[in-house]
Amino acid sequence: MKVRNLLGERLKHVSDESQIASQILMTKGGYMKPVASGIYTLLPPAQRISKKIQAIIREEMDRIDGQEVLFPVVMPASLWQSSGRYTSIGSEMVRFEDRGGNKMVLGMTHEEAAVHLADHIAKSYTQYPFMIYQLQTKFRDEPRARGGLIRVREFTMKDGYSFHTSQEDLEKYYERAYEAYVRIFARTGAKNVIAVKSDSGMMGGSVSHEFMLLSDVGEDTLVICPSCGYSANMEVAECITDNAETESGRLEKVSTPHAKTIEEVCAFLGKKPEDTAKVVVYAYNDTDKYVVVFVRGDTEVNETKLRNYLKRDVHPAASIDADSGIVPGFIGGVGFPDGVDYVVDRSLCGLRDLVTGANEEGYHYVGFDFGRDFGKPFEYTDVAKARDGGICPVCGKPHLTIKRGIEVGNIFQLGDKYTRAMGMTYLDADNTEKHPVMGCYGIGIGRLMASVCQESRDEYGPIWPMSIAPWQVEVCNLRVTDDKVRARAEKLVSDLESAGVEVLYDDREVRPGSMFADADLFGIPLRLVVSQKTEERGVVEVSSRDKRIKTEFPAEEAAAATAELVKKMLAEYDIK
Repeated sequence: MKVRNLLGERLKHVSDESQIASQILMTKGGYMKPVASGIYTLLPPAQRISKKIQAIIREEMDRIDGQEVLFPVVMPASLWQSSGRYTSIGSEMVRFEDRGGNKMVLGMTHEEAAVHLADHIAKSYTQYPFMIYQLQTKFRDEPRARGGLIRVREFTMKDGYSFHTSQEDLEKYYERAYEAYVRIFARTGAKNVIAVKSDSGMMGGSVSHEFMLLSDVGEDTLVICPSCGYSANMEVAECITDNAETESGRLEKVSTPHAKTIEEVCAFLGKKPEDTAKVVVYAYNDTDKYVVVFVRGDTEVNETKLRNYLKRDVHPAASIDADSGIVPGFIGGVGFPDGVDYVVDRSLCGLRDLVTGANEEGYHYVGFDFGRDFGKPFEYTDVAKARDGGICPVCGKPHLTIKRGIEVGNIFQLGDKYTRAMGMTYLDADNTEKHPVMGCYGIGIGRLMASVCQESRDEYGPIWPMSIAPWQVEVCNLRVTDDKVRARAEKLVSDLESAGVEVLYDDREVRPGSMFADADLFGIPLRLVVSQKTEERGVVEVSSRDKRIKTEFPAEEAAAATAELVKKMLAEYDIK
């Protein structure tokens, strides 16, 4: 392929310099063109990378006995109604009617389609286990499209679904899928990927892991222990506080005029935040009834854990009804109003000399003891956010660190959530009908591409790994008007292609600085330069995009030597 014939153009600047680095570089480099918010056309360089990522994924899915299928993008609403997700999923899913008035949806995920297929082909236990997967376009009407291909609305995804006759068999396969994902990310050159425990969200199931590429621009907050390797998404990470048992204090009501926030109350009473019971008010989405959460004053409520504990969706209460009995700014455990739901976080366990609101305007209590003074039945539960420097739930050391990450893949143990809801059964060895259990395994192709770019780059452009680079070698002809130089460059390209090397050839009549700037934006691992000077010396200049290599090959040996170098660099990603 010649650069002069390549669709797209390289740009010196982009209109919005506030974008993240990968978005800027992939826009400047002619990888993608925006069509609408979160919807992009991929140009040849990006499409070539995408196909290489897909090839690696196919190899690894086939390696763990996956069978490739292709589900439809458009599905009847009845499939989603049978699982219950037609109404439980919000506006992210596109619903419409076809010309016959039939309700339809655009696929944002394909659990329902997978069950529909499997239900017709796996009626006996002898046909289990099996895994089906696809590489398919999906559409999710994402309200916060951002970061180029990092968060989009239309995307290509590999999603796989395994079916089993027992939880034990699912767990065994889950481990195989986990290891396959580790190999996929290593082979695609994603260096800083970790697996973290996560919340299953709308997918359901009891066990799930997200594969996160550590990055400051990531939207997910990760909790990591460098001492033992514990890792979890903030949504599910345990919060453990080091609460020394305290003696019960003398309960005393004190005036705290104009002091409502934790900071104001602590300043007024000379207390520390960890000596207070902070209160946060939420409301159920379906009824708007209030639920009050008590946490230690120096912690925050983890809304995902709260929703999982309540098994209901909630939102922060924007305002408090005057007749609810709740007194904003002075809510507390003494005289807590009847008829209001409440949750007490375990960060308060063992603390018996707390500051809490008096449920009366302008007053708080000191010396509060939940067990002695609350007057209502309660249990301590974990609904608080883990903190930097917090205690690790595995090794017990106060070494937790908070990092950001981009989710590049996920795996779920779904159990029988979908097969039971959709009535899928098989005949077991004991002649009884049972619901199979499922696993689910997803990877976003475009997001992985952009994440690798975000991780492997410099200020001039991407530094693509050899395993997924759009081309393996770029040949730069700096004197296209010179017959000898042109002949050398064209023979080099021909010999490389004959050796099976993917070559991008730049023979434009442009200044060397402009040609090299474009080469940086292409990010191709190896660059071969042919010029009047190199031809006079009988050599070809060779350099790598990551600057590890800078050498010269004899001109007559350059093609063979470069082909060997390509093989060596590819071998770095040959993960067993």
